[in-house]
Amino acid sequence: MRMTPNKSKAEPALSESANSMRPDIAAASVPDTLATLRVNPDTGLTHAEVDIRRNEHGYNEVAEKRSHPVLMFLGKFWGLSAWMLELIMVLSAVLGKFSDLAVVGALLVVNAVLSFMQEHRAAGVVETLRRRLQVSARVLRESSWQEIPARDLVPGDIVRVRTGDIIPADVKLLAGVLSVDQSALTGESQDVEKEPGDLLTSGSIVRRGEGNGVIILTGAKTYFGRTTELVQEARPKLHIEAVVAKVVHWLFIIVGALLAVVFVLSLIREAPLLEVAPLMLVLLMSAVPVALPVMFTVSMAFGSKELAKRGVLVTRLSAAEDAATMDVLCVDKTGTITINQLTVTGVIPLGDATKVDVLFTGALASQEANQDPIDLAFLVAAKAHHVRCETGVE
Repeated sequence: MRMTPNKSKAEPALSESANSMRPDIAAASVPDTLATLRVNPDTGLTHAEVDIRRNEHGYNEVAEKRSHPVLMFLGKFWGLSAWMLELIMVLSAVLGKFSDLAVVGALLVVNAVLSFMQEHRAAGVVETLRRRLQVSARVLRESSWQEIPARDLVPGDIVRVRTGDIIPADVKLLAGVLSVDQSALTGESQDVEKEPGDLLTSGSIVRRGEGNGVIILTGAKTYFGRTTELVQEARPKLHIEAVVAKVVHWLFIIVGALLAVVFVLSLIREAPLLEVAPLMLVLLMSAVPVALPVMFTVSMAFGSKELAKRGVLVTRLSAAEDAATMDVLCVDKTGTITINQLTVTGVIPLGDATKVDVLFTGALASQEANQDPIDLAFLVAAKAHHVRCETGVE
């Protein structure tokens, strides 16, 4: 009698609101958004409401698609390079060449173990970094402000963001004026001004101001979450796979042609096929580079270890080799792979002007109070070259 009627009414309403809590809610007005999410901005959600919404929407995180360790290890025995070794092992077992079987089997296992251990170790380091870099959020629940991990947020939570905070989910700003850096999502180096009713996208950073907002989308439903899921689903063909596939392709053509010739000659001479099988094994052993997979794995393992000493974390062995063969890197704008800070790296004066003239003129047209990235870049460059101007730069 105490809570059952209210709870039974709240759950269907919550399901209805869940159906409408899609990108349309981002364009809705603040009152409509609060009504859709069924939340009072002065008190926030109750713990019971939070539990219901978490069961419905899940945690505020993008679930990482992981394979079982056993399946990951067995996957190392699948592929063109592994098939070469396994074919030789089958022929060795049939012919009773157990020494060849042991050698090739050892190479196959060593290759799988080295690759699995390196990637497993890198995955462990990444998970440790994720735990250390966990984002927290200030949230209003049952009229009390508290700080919780961002993964515990649910749609309808009232949060407060301040200068330096990372927006933990897609948030509709309720009060306050903010200057937000969205370069990690859009590549734009210029900060964006946000007013009540505007959308704050997950992953952006508050540069100036503070205010309250309501969570409208969490986890994989956010803009940042959808982008992350697309990255996880992408499975581009690796360069090392293309190289090995090409080598194996031509080797199989050569070996196949030789085996066809041997087979035809054995038919002409009416020789038993069992007597020809050892020759087939010799051709395979001599033509197929049985140490090729191990050589690649060991060399890339040493390369990733060297990169780790310099602060580069290699999560997949082939990534270092792929980066080494890169000819052109296409990215969008400032902020994607940089520190999102414009810098004057060179000056090319025209006519009779000098480098100092260009910096002097640029500094005069810049104001530090504006905090404009281009203005700041000119002022820093002018100060570095000891250019004096009326703005006070020395």
